[in-house]
Amino acid sequence: MAYPISTAPWSGSNPSPAYSGTFIPEVWSGKLVEKFYAATVLAAIANTDYEGEIANKGDKVIIRTRPTITIADYESNQDLTVQRPSSNVVELLIDKGKYFNLALDDVMEIQSDIDQLSIWSEDAAEQMKIAVDTDVLGALATTTDINSANRGLTAGAISGDLDLGQNGVPQYVNAEAEGAGTGADASNSESIVDYIVKLGQVLDESNIPESGRWLVIPAWLAARIKRSTLRDASLAGDGTSMLRNGRLGMIDRFTIYMSNLLLEVDGYADEWPVLFGTDAALTFAAQFTKMETLRSERSFSNLLRGLQVYGYKVVNGVAMGRGVVAKG
Repeated sequence: MAYPISTAPWSGSNPSPAYSGTFIPEVWSGKLVEKFYAATVLAAIANTDYEGEIANKGDKVIIRTRPTITIADYESNQDLTVQRPSSNVVELLIDKGKYFNLALDDVMEIQSDIDQLSIWSEDAAEQMKIAVDTDVLGALATTTDINSANRGLTAGAISGDLDLGQNGVPQYVNAEAEGAGTGADASNSESIVDYIVKLGQVLDESNIPESGRWLVIPAWLAARIKRSTLRDASLAGDGTSMLRNGRLGMIDRFTIYMSNLLLEVDGYADEWPVLFGTDAALTFAAQFTKMETLRSERSFSNLLRGLQVYGYKVVNGVAMGRGVVAKG
């Protein structure tokens, strides 16, 4: 005789874990999920010649510039005109600061099997770089310290007719020239290749050396480079197609940097700045003046806090340029 199997002491068709034998304990992995950070470019486009001369927020570094000597015509039996060259000075103010302040409770530390403060400090360092890069690139997108011949609708120290775009009147950029826009962007649309060559001409007309030139662009513009004729490895200046390795390489003497921290200018939707020049144009100085671990007075916890002071200055506006672009 067969007997039915009882479902007691639970009810229904789904037994509780306590009686089903399916209890699963929690196991905390010692390996953290990998975290990805926005690429920072400030270290590549700015010089840090004066970084060792700062100590605290509020410091000021006085930078001397080279004077311009006037060359005069000479004729026999003439008196020579005496020059007394003088140079302007540029002030680099260390007037900005960013900090973090973290607390690890004793209870959390005892129960943790990983060094949380060490992990937090590594993340804080990355977030600090991103915050500073975003601040500086945002300021460069609107500064008037860049020479007027290197920006706007009439750029070019000699030609004066190079349209780089400006806020409200961007230059529409396509992958190829035949992809010219229609409607509002039809009259000022060009290929990415032509646009980059035009940026190079702006620096050429300002007598900027060819070595060490850089160009910072947003991600969508980098994608248009990869869809252009520059897919050919020979045009990109290296031996591997950029579609194969994702590297933009050098184009018309510019080292190309893509940055997601180059944001749309406030008040101008779908318009992005592009920055170009050499590291002679921009100086940057930063220093972690405080990095300390201490006991909290208000709780049973350890505090990790850090303060970074920094400053930046366009010291040679002739060696930097700016354009404003939109999707053609």
